[in-house]
Amino acid sequence: MTDRTPAASSGPVPWHPHDGPGHILELITTGRAQTRSGIARITGLSRSTVSQRLDALLEAGLVWEGGTSASSRGRPSRALHLNAAAGIIIAVDIGESRTRVAVTDLEAKVLSDSVEPLVLSEGPRTLLGRITATVHEVIRDAGAEGKPVAGIGLGLPAPVDYEAGHVLGWSIMTGWDNYDIRAHLRADWPVPILIDNDVNLLTLAEHRRFWSDQRNLLYIKAGTGVGSGMVIDGHVHRGTQGAAGDIGHAHVSGFGDPQCRCGNQGCLESLVGGWALARDLREGRDAQGGDARYVVDRVRHGDSRALAALRRAGRVLGESAAYATSLLNPDVIVLGGLLGTTGGHLMAGVREVVYQRSLPLATRQLQIVTTRYKSHAGITGAAFLVRDHVLAPSTLDSALAAGSSPFSAP
Repeated sequence: MTDRTPAASSGPVPWHPHDGPGHILELITTGRAQTRSGIARITGLSRSTVSQRLDALLEAGLVWEGGTSASSRGRPSRALHLNAAAGIIIAVDIGESRTRVAVTDLEAKVLSDSVEPLVLSEGPRTLLGRITATVHEVIRDAGAEGKPVAGIGLGLPAPVDYEAGHVLGWSIMTGWDNYDIRAHLRADWPVPILIDNDVNLLTLAEHRRFWSDQRNLLYIKAGTGVGSGMVIDGHVHRGTQGAAGDIGHAHVSGFGDPQCRCGNQGCLESLVGGWALARDLREGRDAQGGDARYVVDRVRHGDSRALAALRRAGRVLGESAAYATSLLNPDVIVLGGLLGTTGGHLMAGVREVVYQRSLPLATRQLQIVTTRYKSHAGITGAAFLVRDHVLAPSTLDSALAAGSSPFSAP
């Protein structure tokens, strides 16, 4: 067994990037190694070096050791665990008409949350100010005052430049384009702030919680709007400008070209989005409602027109899902959103068309399922986004080498 001790360096990080404390913690959090001997076996490090790396994690309060885990030789060993209580994560999921604000632990477990009727039309300054006030309330409700804050994760119903943290291009978030969200929030919270499209966060939560053993996943959200997210080779794929997965505004031929709220015609969302179905159902009848909740309420009351519209929408959505299946060849397609989780009506059409239109090779092992989340998926994804960032091996190694806490005091 070799001990890859790095040569002396004038830099702040005294560890090799592949065997520092950050990598050791990654092995623990992913479940690849649960004991000291398991870490030594995977990394090739000596037991003394493993102990040194673990000492840094234990001193930082990021790991605890207890319980037993059977070794390969059948002898019990003490198991290593991430200390989920070492810090808190502030997670925010902004929707078109409601915003959920939560505090989670480092395992993305919700400690306390609040759903507020905060609407996008209030503009970024007003809405973010109200979110900040709500965060303080939720932290108090969780009894987490004084806990170190790992960071803030924020999901937006719009295309997001992930690196810059800005809304870009057309979206329903009028007035948010290029607004410096991070600077606004950092005035109250001097911590890492990660911002992403809401569907990417749903995708991340779904993959981490239920499909971490699958390398390629396609998530489709069918709600008032329509969007998708992709996990490719185990990582969320955002594209060059953060526009990957904008399936809702891809043109779909053969179903007419209704006007979409983005300004184009014939977009998938203009055919199957909740607002579009509500538009068609209202025609010639009442003027109430205009989103997915209106459609679902009609379905739950047995409205035959609404049921037929949802089933037809499933077949139209299936056309786009079939194309994506041929292009991406995913292991699993997950259907979420309010329309996607209502009685299986949308799912039936999606499955029918995907298996009919895609080549057998692409669907031979394909699973098409409904999300298992009832709520909190966006919040969970936001929490995982933050944890991935602050506990990334290189980031964590730098913090520990500098003798500083990986998290910030409130």
